[in-house]
Amino acid sequence: MGYREFSPPAALRELIECAWVVEGPPEPVRVLPDGCMDLMRMDGRIMVAGPDTTASVSPRGGEPFVGLRFHPGVLPRLLDVPASELRDDRVPLEELRQTPACHSLVGLAVEFASESARPETAPWSLPLLGSITGRLAAGDAVSVIARDVGWSSRTLQRQCSAVYGYGPAMLRRILRFRRAVRLLDDGLPNVEVASRAGYADQPHLHREVRELAGVPLSQVSSGANRSTQLPSGSATVA
Repeated sequence: MGYREFSPPAALRELIECAWVVEGPPEPVRVLPDGCMDLMRMDGRIMVAGPDTTASVSPRGGEPFVGLRFHPGVLPRLLDVPASELRDDRVPLEELRQTPACHSLVGLAVEFASESARPETAPWSLPLLGSITGRLAAGDAVSVIARDVGWSSRTLQRQCSAVYGYGPAMLRRILRFRRAVRLLDDGLPNVEVASRAGYADQPHLHREVRELAGVPLSQVSSGANRSTQLPSGSATVA
């Protein structure tokens, strides 16, 4: 399976992590959760990949897939659809909103970004969104983050569901798991991955990988069995 990433247009880097393409022989892939959402073209249709809470296996024929991976919490504000409504789902874009005449993925992103977002899906500015994501990833307490931005913990919990698709605790788990996958890709020993990613110990890492990836740690960390990433997360050959 061939997977390549490309830098997004400079004007969209605040919104998009990367553009990507998947090509090569047809084979099923295991898509791992990463806290992001994607806009992608699959089998001639434009699809929205919602935020995942666990791995899923997706079939792929011979046609290449292309997509844009958005930073956590960004795509719901562009679609005006709460992320919680798209959790663990893949939905045709046409079912969520009217599609502009321009059908390139970058053109759609530019068009969506030019529109006003609803407070429900965009309660924070983009800089504040990035800050909250980073603080949650670092393990800051929800009560402290809420106090700093001027909301109650309950309000922040509710907003996280609309913005990310799940609450702060689940987001932390997924972002920690994503750090671990990247460290495994770098070839670090499991014990060092557990420590650097923020797990209590190596058995904790093994349990979380099994639950979130649906496969043993050895299958996630094996370079022979996995690519780097795939739409809305990392991928392994199923």
